[in-house]
Amino acid sequence: MNKSVTQLSDFLLQLDGLKSVNRRTYINGGERVENSAEHSWHLAMACWTFSELLQDDFDVLTLIKLALVHDLGEIDAGDTFLYSANRDTAHLEERKCVERIAFHPGNPIHNLLTLWDEQEFGQSREAKLLKVIDRLLPFLHNISSNGRAWQENGIYKSQVLEMHQFVEREQPDIYQWVVAKVDYAVEQGWLKES
Repeated sequence: MNKSVTQLSDFLLQLDGLKSVNRRTYINGGERVENSAEHSWHLAMACWTFSELLQDDFDVLTLIKLALVHDLGEIDAGDTFLYSANRDTAHLEERKCVERIAFHPGNPIHNLLTLWDEQEFGQSREAKLLKVIDRLLPFLHNISSNGRAWQENGIYKSQVLEMHQFVEREQPDIYQWVVAKVDYAVEQGWLKES
């Protein structure tokens, strides 16, 4: 038992590494940037909340698990900014990290890698909702911080709309809200007109 607790403790400390990965998204109206562990918790809560609101028979436990594992790869790979040029290949390094963690001798979660693959590549209703909400939260933070990260990185309206286009197919009501907020952000000077 002592060996098991020691291995589990080491596994938990490996997961704790997510707290050290800073994102470019500002929280609390621009107070500071959030870390990936905070984002994962916020995502899990937001997914649960939206699953209740949408009343669409989601498997909430699976949805929360997907949210909790979705950024684990950033422990080694770091966070990739939504508008980065290497965004399309970031998952390759992230998956290597998740494999390392999944095969840790203290890991009792046998489907950790399967869950990560589902959130990254899956087409389940839960994976689709997760992707929408994962895109929505940083957007919400940008709105609450007067577009601070957008302004610091010189982001254009067309970039934001392009990265949120898939939301229209998955959750049209959310997409309409996003478009209205994008127009507002342009009016306020937080986003560059494209």
